[in-house]
Order: sequence, then C-alpha cells, then structure tokens
Amino acid sequence: MVRYYNELTRLEMEQVDKDETVVMIPVGALEQHGNQCPLGTDEIIAEGTARRIKEALDREIPDYPMLIFPLIPVGLSTEHVNFCGSVTLKPDTFYHVLYDICKGLAHHGFRKIAILNCHGGNSPIIQVLSREVRSELGIAVFIINCGAFFGNQAVKDTVTPGNIWDFHGGEMETSMVLAERPETVKLETSEAGIPRKFMGNKTFTVYGPITLGWVSEEWETEDGKPIGIGGDPSGATAEKGNQIYDSFVESILSGLKEIRKWKD
Repeated sequence: MVRYYNELTRLEMEQVDKDETVVMIPVGALEQHGNQCPLGTDEIIAEGTARRIKEALDREIPDYPMLIFPLIPVGLSTEHVNFCGSVTLKPDTFYHVLYDICKGLAHHGFRKIAILNCHGGNSPIIQVLSREVRSELGIAVFIINCGAFFGNQAVKDTVTPGNIWDFHGGEMETSMVLAERPETVKLETSEAGIPRKFMGNKTFTVYGPITLGWVSEEWETEDGKPIGIGGDPSGATAEKGNQIYDSFVESILSGLKEIRKWKD
C-alpha cells in the first residue's frame, strides 16, 4: 500500500514494516527553464511522477509497501544561477540534506530508500550519497532517474522529428509541465536553444566522451543570445507530456518490482 509519509501519525508509523517498505524521496530543483516554463518545472515533474507512480501501484500492485516522502524542491543547480530566479544549494549542503534525511530514516529502521531524481544536475551528488550511505549506515539507497534526459528511447521518440538538441527546458519538459500544470506555461514566449560552442565537434561535446562543466549560458538562440535551454519547445503538448510520463512510469514500476525483492 502506497501512502504519503507526512500523513501518517506516530502510531501508524510504528506499525510500518521498516524492512520491506520503500521510502521514495522525490527531488526537484528551482531553476530557469527558458522563457516559457516555470522555475519549479522539476518540482512539478517530481510531484507529478510520484503521484502517477502511486496511482499505477494502486492499480497494479496494491500491496506494494511504499511511503512517499515530502518533495525536496531545491537541488544542485550551479549551472543555472546566472539566470534570474534560479536558486541552488552548494554541493556539500545538498549532500548533507539528503544524508541527514537518510540517517533519520535509518534510525527508525527503514532499510530501503529510493531517490526519485527529476533534475540531471543532482545526479553526481546522489550517486556519491548512495554509496556513502550504504557503506556508513548499511541501508540501500536506490536511484530512480526520471525526466526527459535519462536514455529512454520511447521518450526521445515523442519529440518533433529534427529537434535533435532537445534537452533542459525543451519540448519534452515543457510537454510534461503542460500535462500537469498547463496554466504555468507561456508557450508563445518560447525560443529554441543550441550548444553553439560545441557545434561541429565530434569528440569534445556537451555529453562527452570529452566535455567540461558547462553552464547553461552556453545554450544559445540562433542569433547568439544565451537562452539556457536545449532544443525547440514550441512543439510541446500535454498529450506528448502524458505519453512521456506513461513511458517512464512503466519503466519505474518494472524497477520497483525488482527493488521489492532486494535483500541486503
């Protein structure tokens, strides 16, 4: 049974099977997503994903033991801070926020934590945290990467053909926000972005194998204005957003079934 962590009373929490229950922690970010999307895009996506996971589990595996922890709305967004409204934690602050939450959960007997990460910039710290917590506290921290950029081919196939640079704040993320909070999207103001400094390179590229710690100003419009997003968001629709959610929620459910079997 999937429930929200903060809705349980102390007495109810005492009855939770801590060995079997997965505590899922949604993690977002507070950062620019171009002209058209809200600063809370990753938060909206994280909340929507967590809710859709709950709904899917309630339908398909109603006895799945999960608690959904309150969303963490600010993450590691160093690359976006020069765009107005973006707020980031320092890497060590972000690490210790997550570590202290995991330590608190471990103190009460939980053995399985799943971090639902909805911002790519959070990934390095979460990967380090997962290993450190397992080594130091003896509990398993699973990493669930959701969102538009984590290698899901079905998600990539949803975008408009030829929109090859679709990335942060692009058609995929804009579609996902349209599916959840359409009133926050100003699609008529959207502009496309490309990684101009990397264009034409075969080896030294945005994604590697040789890269650098780029900042989002390096994603520019055709006329050279820093725009901070990848690809053209103008083709975004709520229908595409729902298709994207359905695709990776299905993948996440497959992973959760296997997490349930995990024994340390």
